[in-house]
Amino acid sequence: MGFELDFAKGLEGFQEGVRQFFEENIPKDAPFAAPNEPYTREEYLWRRSLARKLGERGWLFPTYPKEYGGGGLSVDQAFVIAVEATRNGLIFARMCVIPMHNSGATVSAPCLLLWATEEQKRQFLVPMLTGQTVTWQLLTEPQGGSDIASTTTRAIRHGDEYVVNGQKTFVGGPYDVNYFWTLVNTDPAAPRHQNLSYLMIPANLPGVTIHPLDLCTTDETRQNNSVFFDNVQVPAVCRIGGENEGWKVATTHLEYEHGGAGNPVAESEALNQFFDFCKTTEYRGAPLSRNPGVRDILADIRVEAQINRLLQLRTFWKAYSKEPLSYEGSQATYYRRMSNLRNAGRIQESLGYPAVIADSSWTPGNGEVELSVRYGFGGLHGGGTHDVDRVVIARRMGLGRTVQEAAGEIVS
Repeated sequence: MGFELDFAKGLEGFQEGVRQFFEENIPKDAPFAAPNEPYTREEYLWRRSLARKLGERGWLFPTYPKEYGGGGLSVDQAFVIAVEATRNGLIFARMCVIPMHNSGATVSAPCLLLWATEEQKRQFLVPMLTGQTVTWQLLTEPQGGSDIASTTTRAIRHGDEYVVNGQKTFVGGPYDVNYFWTLVNTDPAAPRHQNLSYLMIPANLPGVTIHPLDLCTTDETRQNNSVFFDNVQVPAVCRIGGENEGWKVATTHLEYEHGGAGNPVAESEALNQFFDFCKTTEYRGAPLSRNPGVRDILADIRVEAQINRLLQLRTFWKAYSKEPLSYEGSQATYYRRMSNLRNAGRIQESLGYPAVIADSSWTPGNGEVELSVRYGFGGLHGGGTHDVDRVVIARRMGLGRTVQEAAGEIVS
């Protein structure tokens, strides 16, 4: 929608190299499915190949240390990669490029960097940052998701192993996965927050069952699953952080989950396509954008998009300039969620029936608009509900408490 920053000053040569890489490795005939269609197997394998190519250059996690497979690059260089990756249809979030669904990597990588032993970093972090593995995060359980301290999946220690039993749901994506980054209850008799541990569970262990939830789709994964653990024997070396000290690790995980890293590229392709559609589609002899009601809607969307962008940039620069964080991440996330919900209604008001169908001969663009309308409501729930955002904001401000809640530690 035309909001630009002069972020690449002095990095023109680097930007040209990044742009050339994406032009060579994401050709015009790349097997991209429409946003509202599931990955084919061919597309998934192609995306994994692209992830490995990015990982070889350190561009998958550009600001992470080189010794663990990251790029060791500056924030400005990562910003360049973010813009070029987004321009080529990829997602950039939590300071990494996401060629395919790899949600566990984007939240577990900083946790591993902060909380894992050196041996664990070599075992789990290096292949993750170089694109060799895919990781799903498993938090939500059938009885609830936003209150992860209520985790009931048990991992009972027997010698050098944990025996895991339980279920996680509304998780993962299509096709292959190598690891599950998950929170488990390692002491059912202990108080809340003192009975949890994080495990990095190999997905190929006996007793693991992945059951697709065919009617649950999202904008990122296009498929959700339930994962069942039936007496799964997990080596104790897969525990990250101390036993029953998983809540400490969770403070880092949740800070990223709630938007604490910000997003330097916060524009919406769906809104760009909607704007273009309104400019080029005529109704009663004039473009839709000439209709006074539609013009008001376009103005509201543009204003909110700019506010969203500035909130995300503020959080991003505070995080990576090592300034203390408070409620900024949750505030930006809450505003984004509610703006997306409002936009879903605005697009339907402007377009009517074409806003809610997937038929490309009617709906604008390549399906992004229809998906954004459908996901306007669903997006209120990912990573904790919008009510959780408000609770975090209140606690960080110290409302109703004698002590303000501190933000979780993040990698910066």
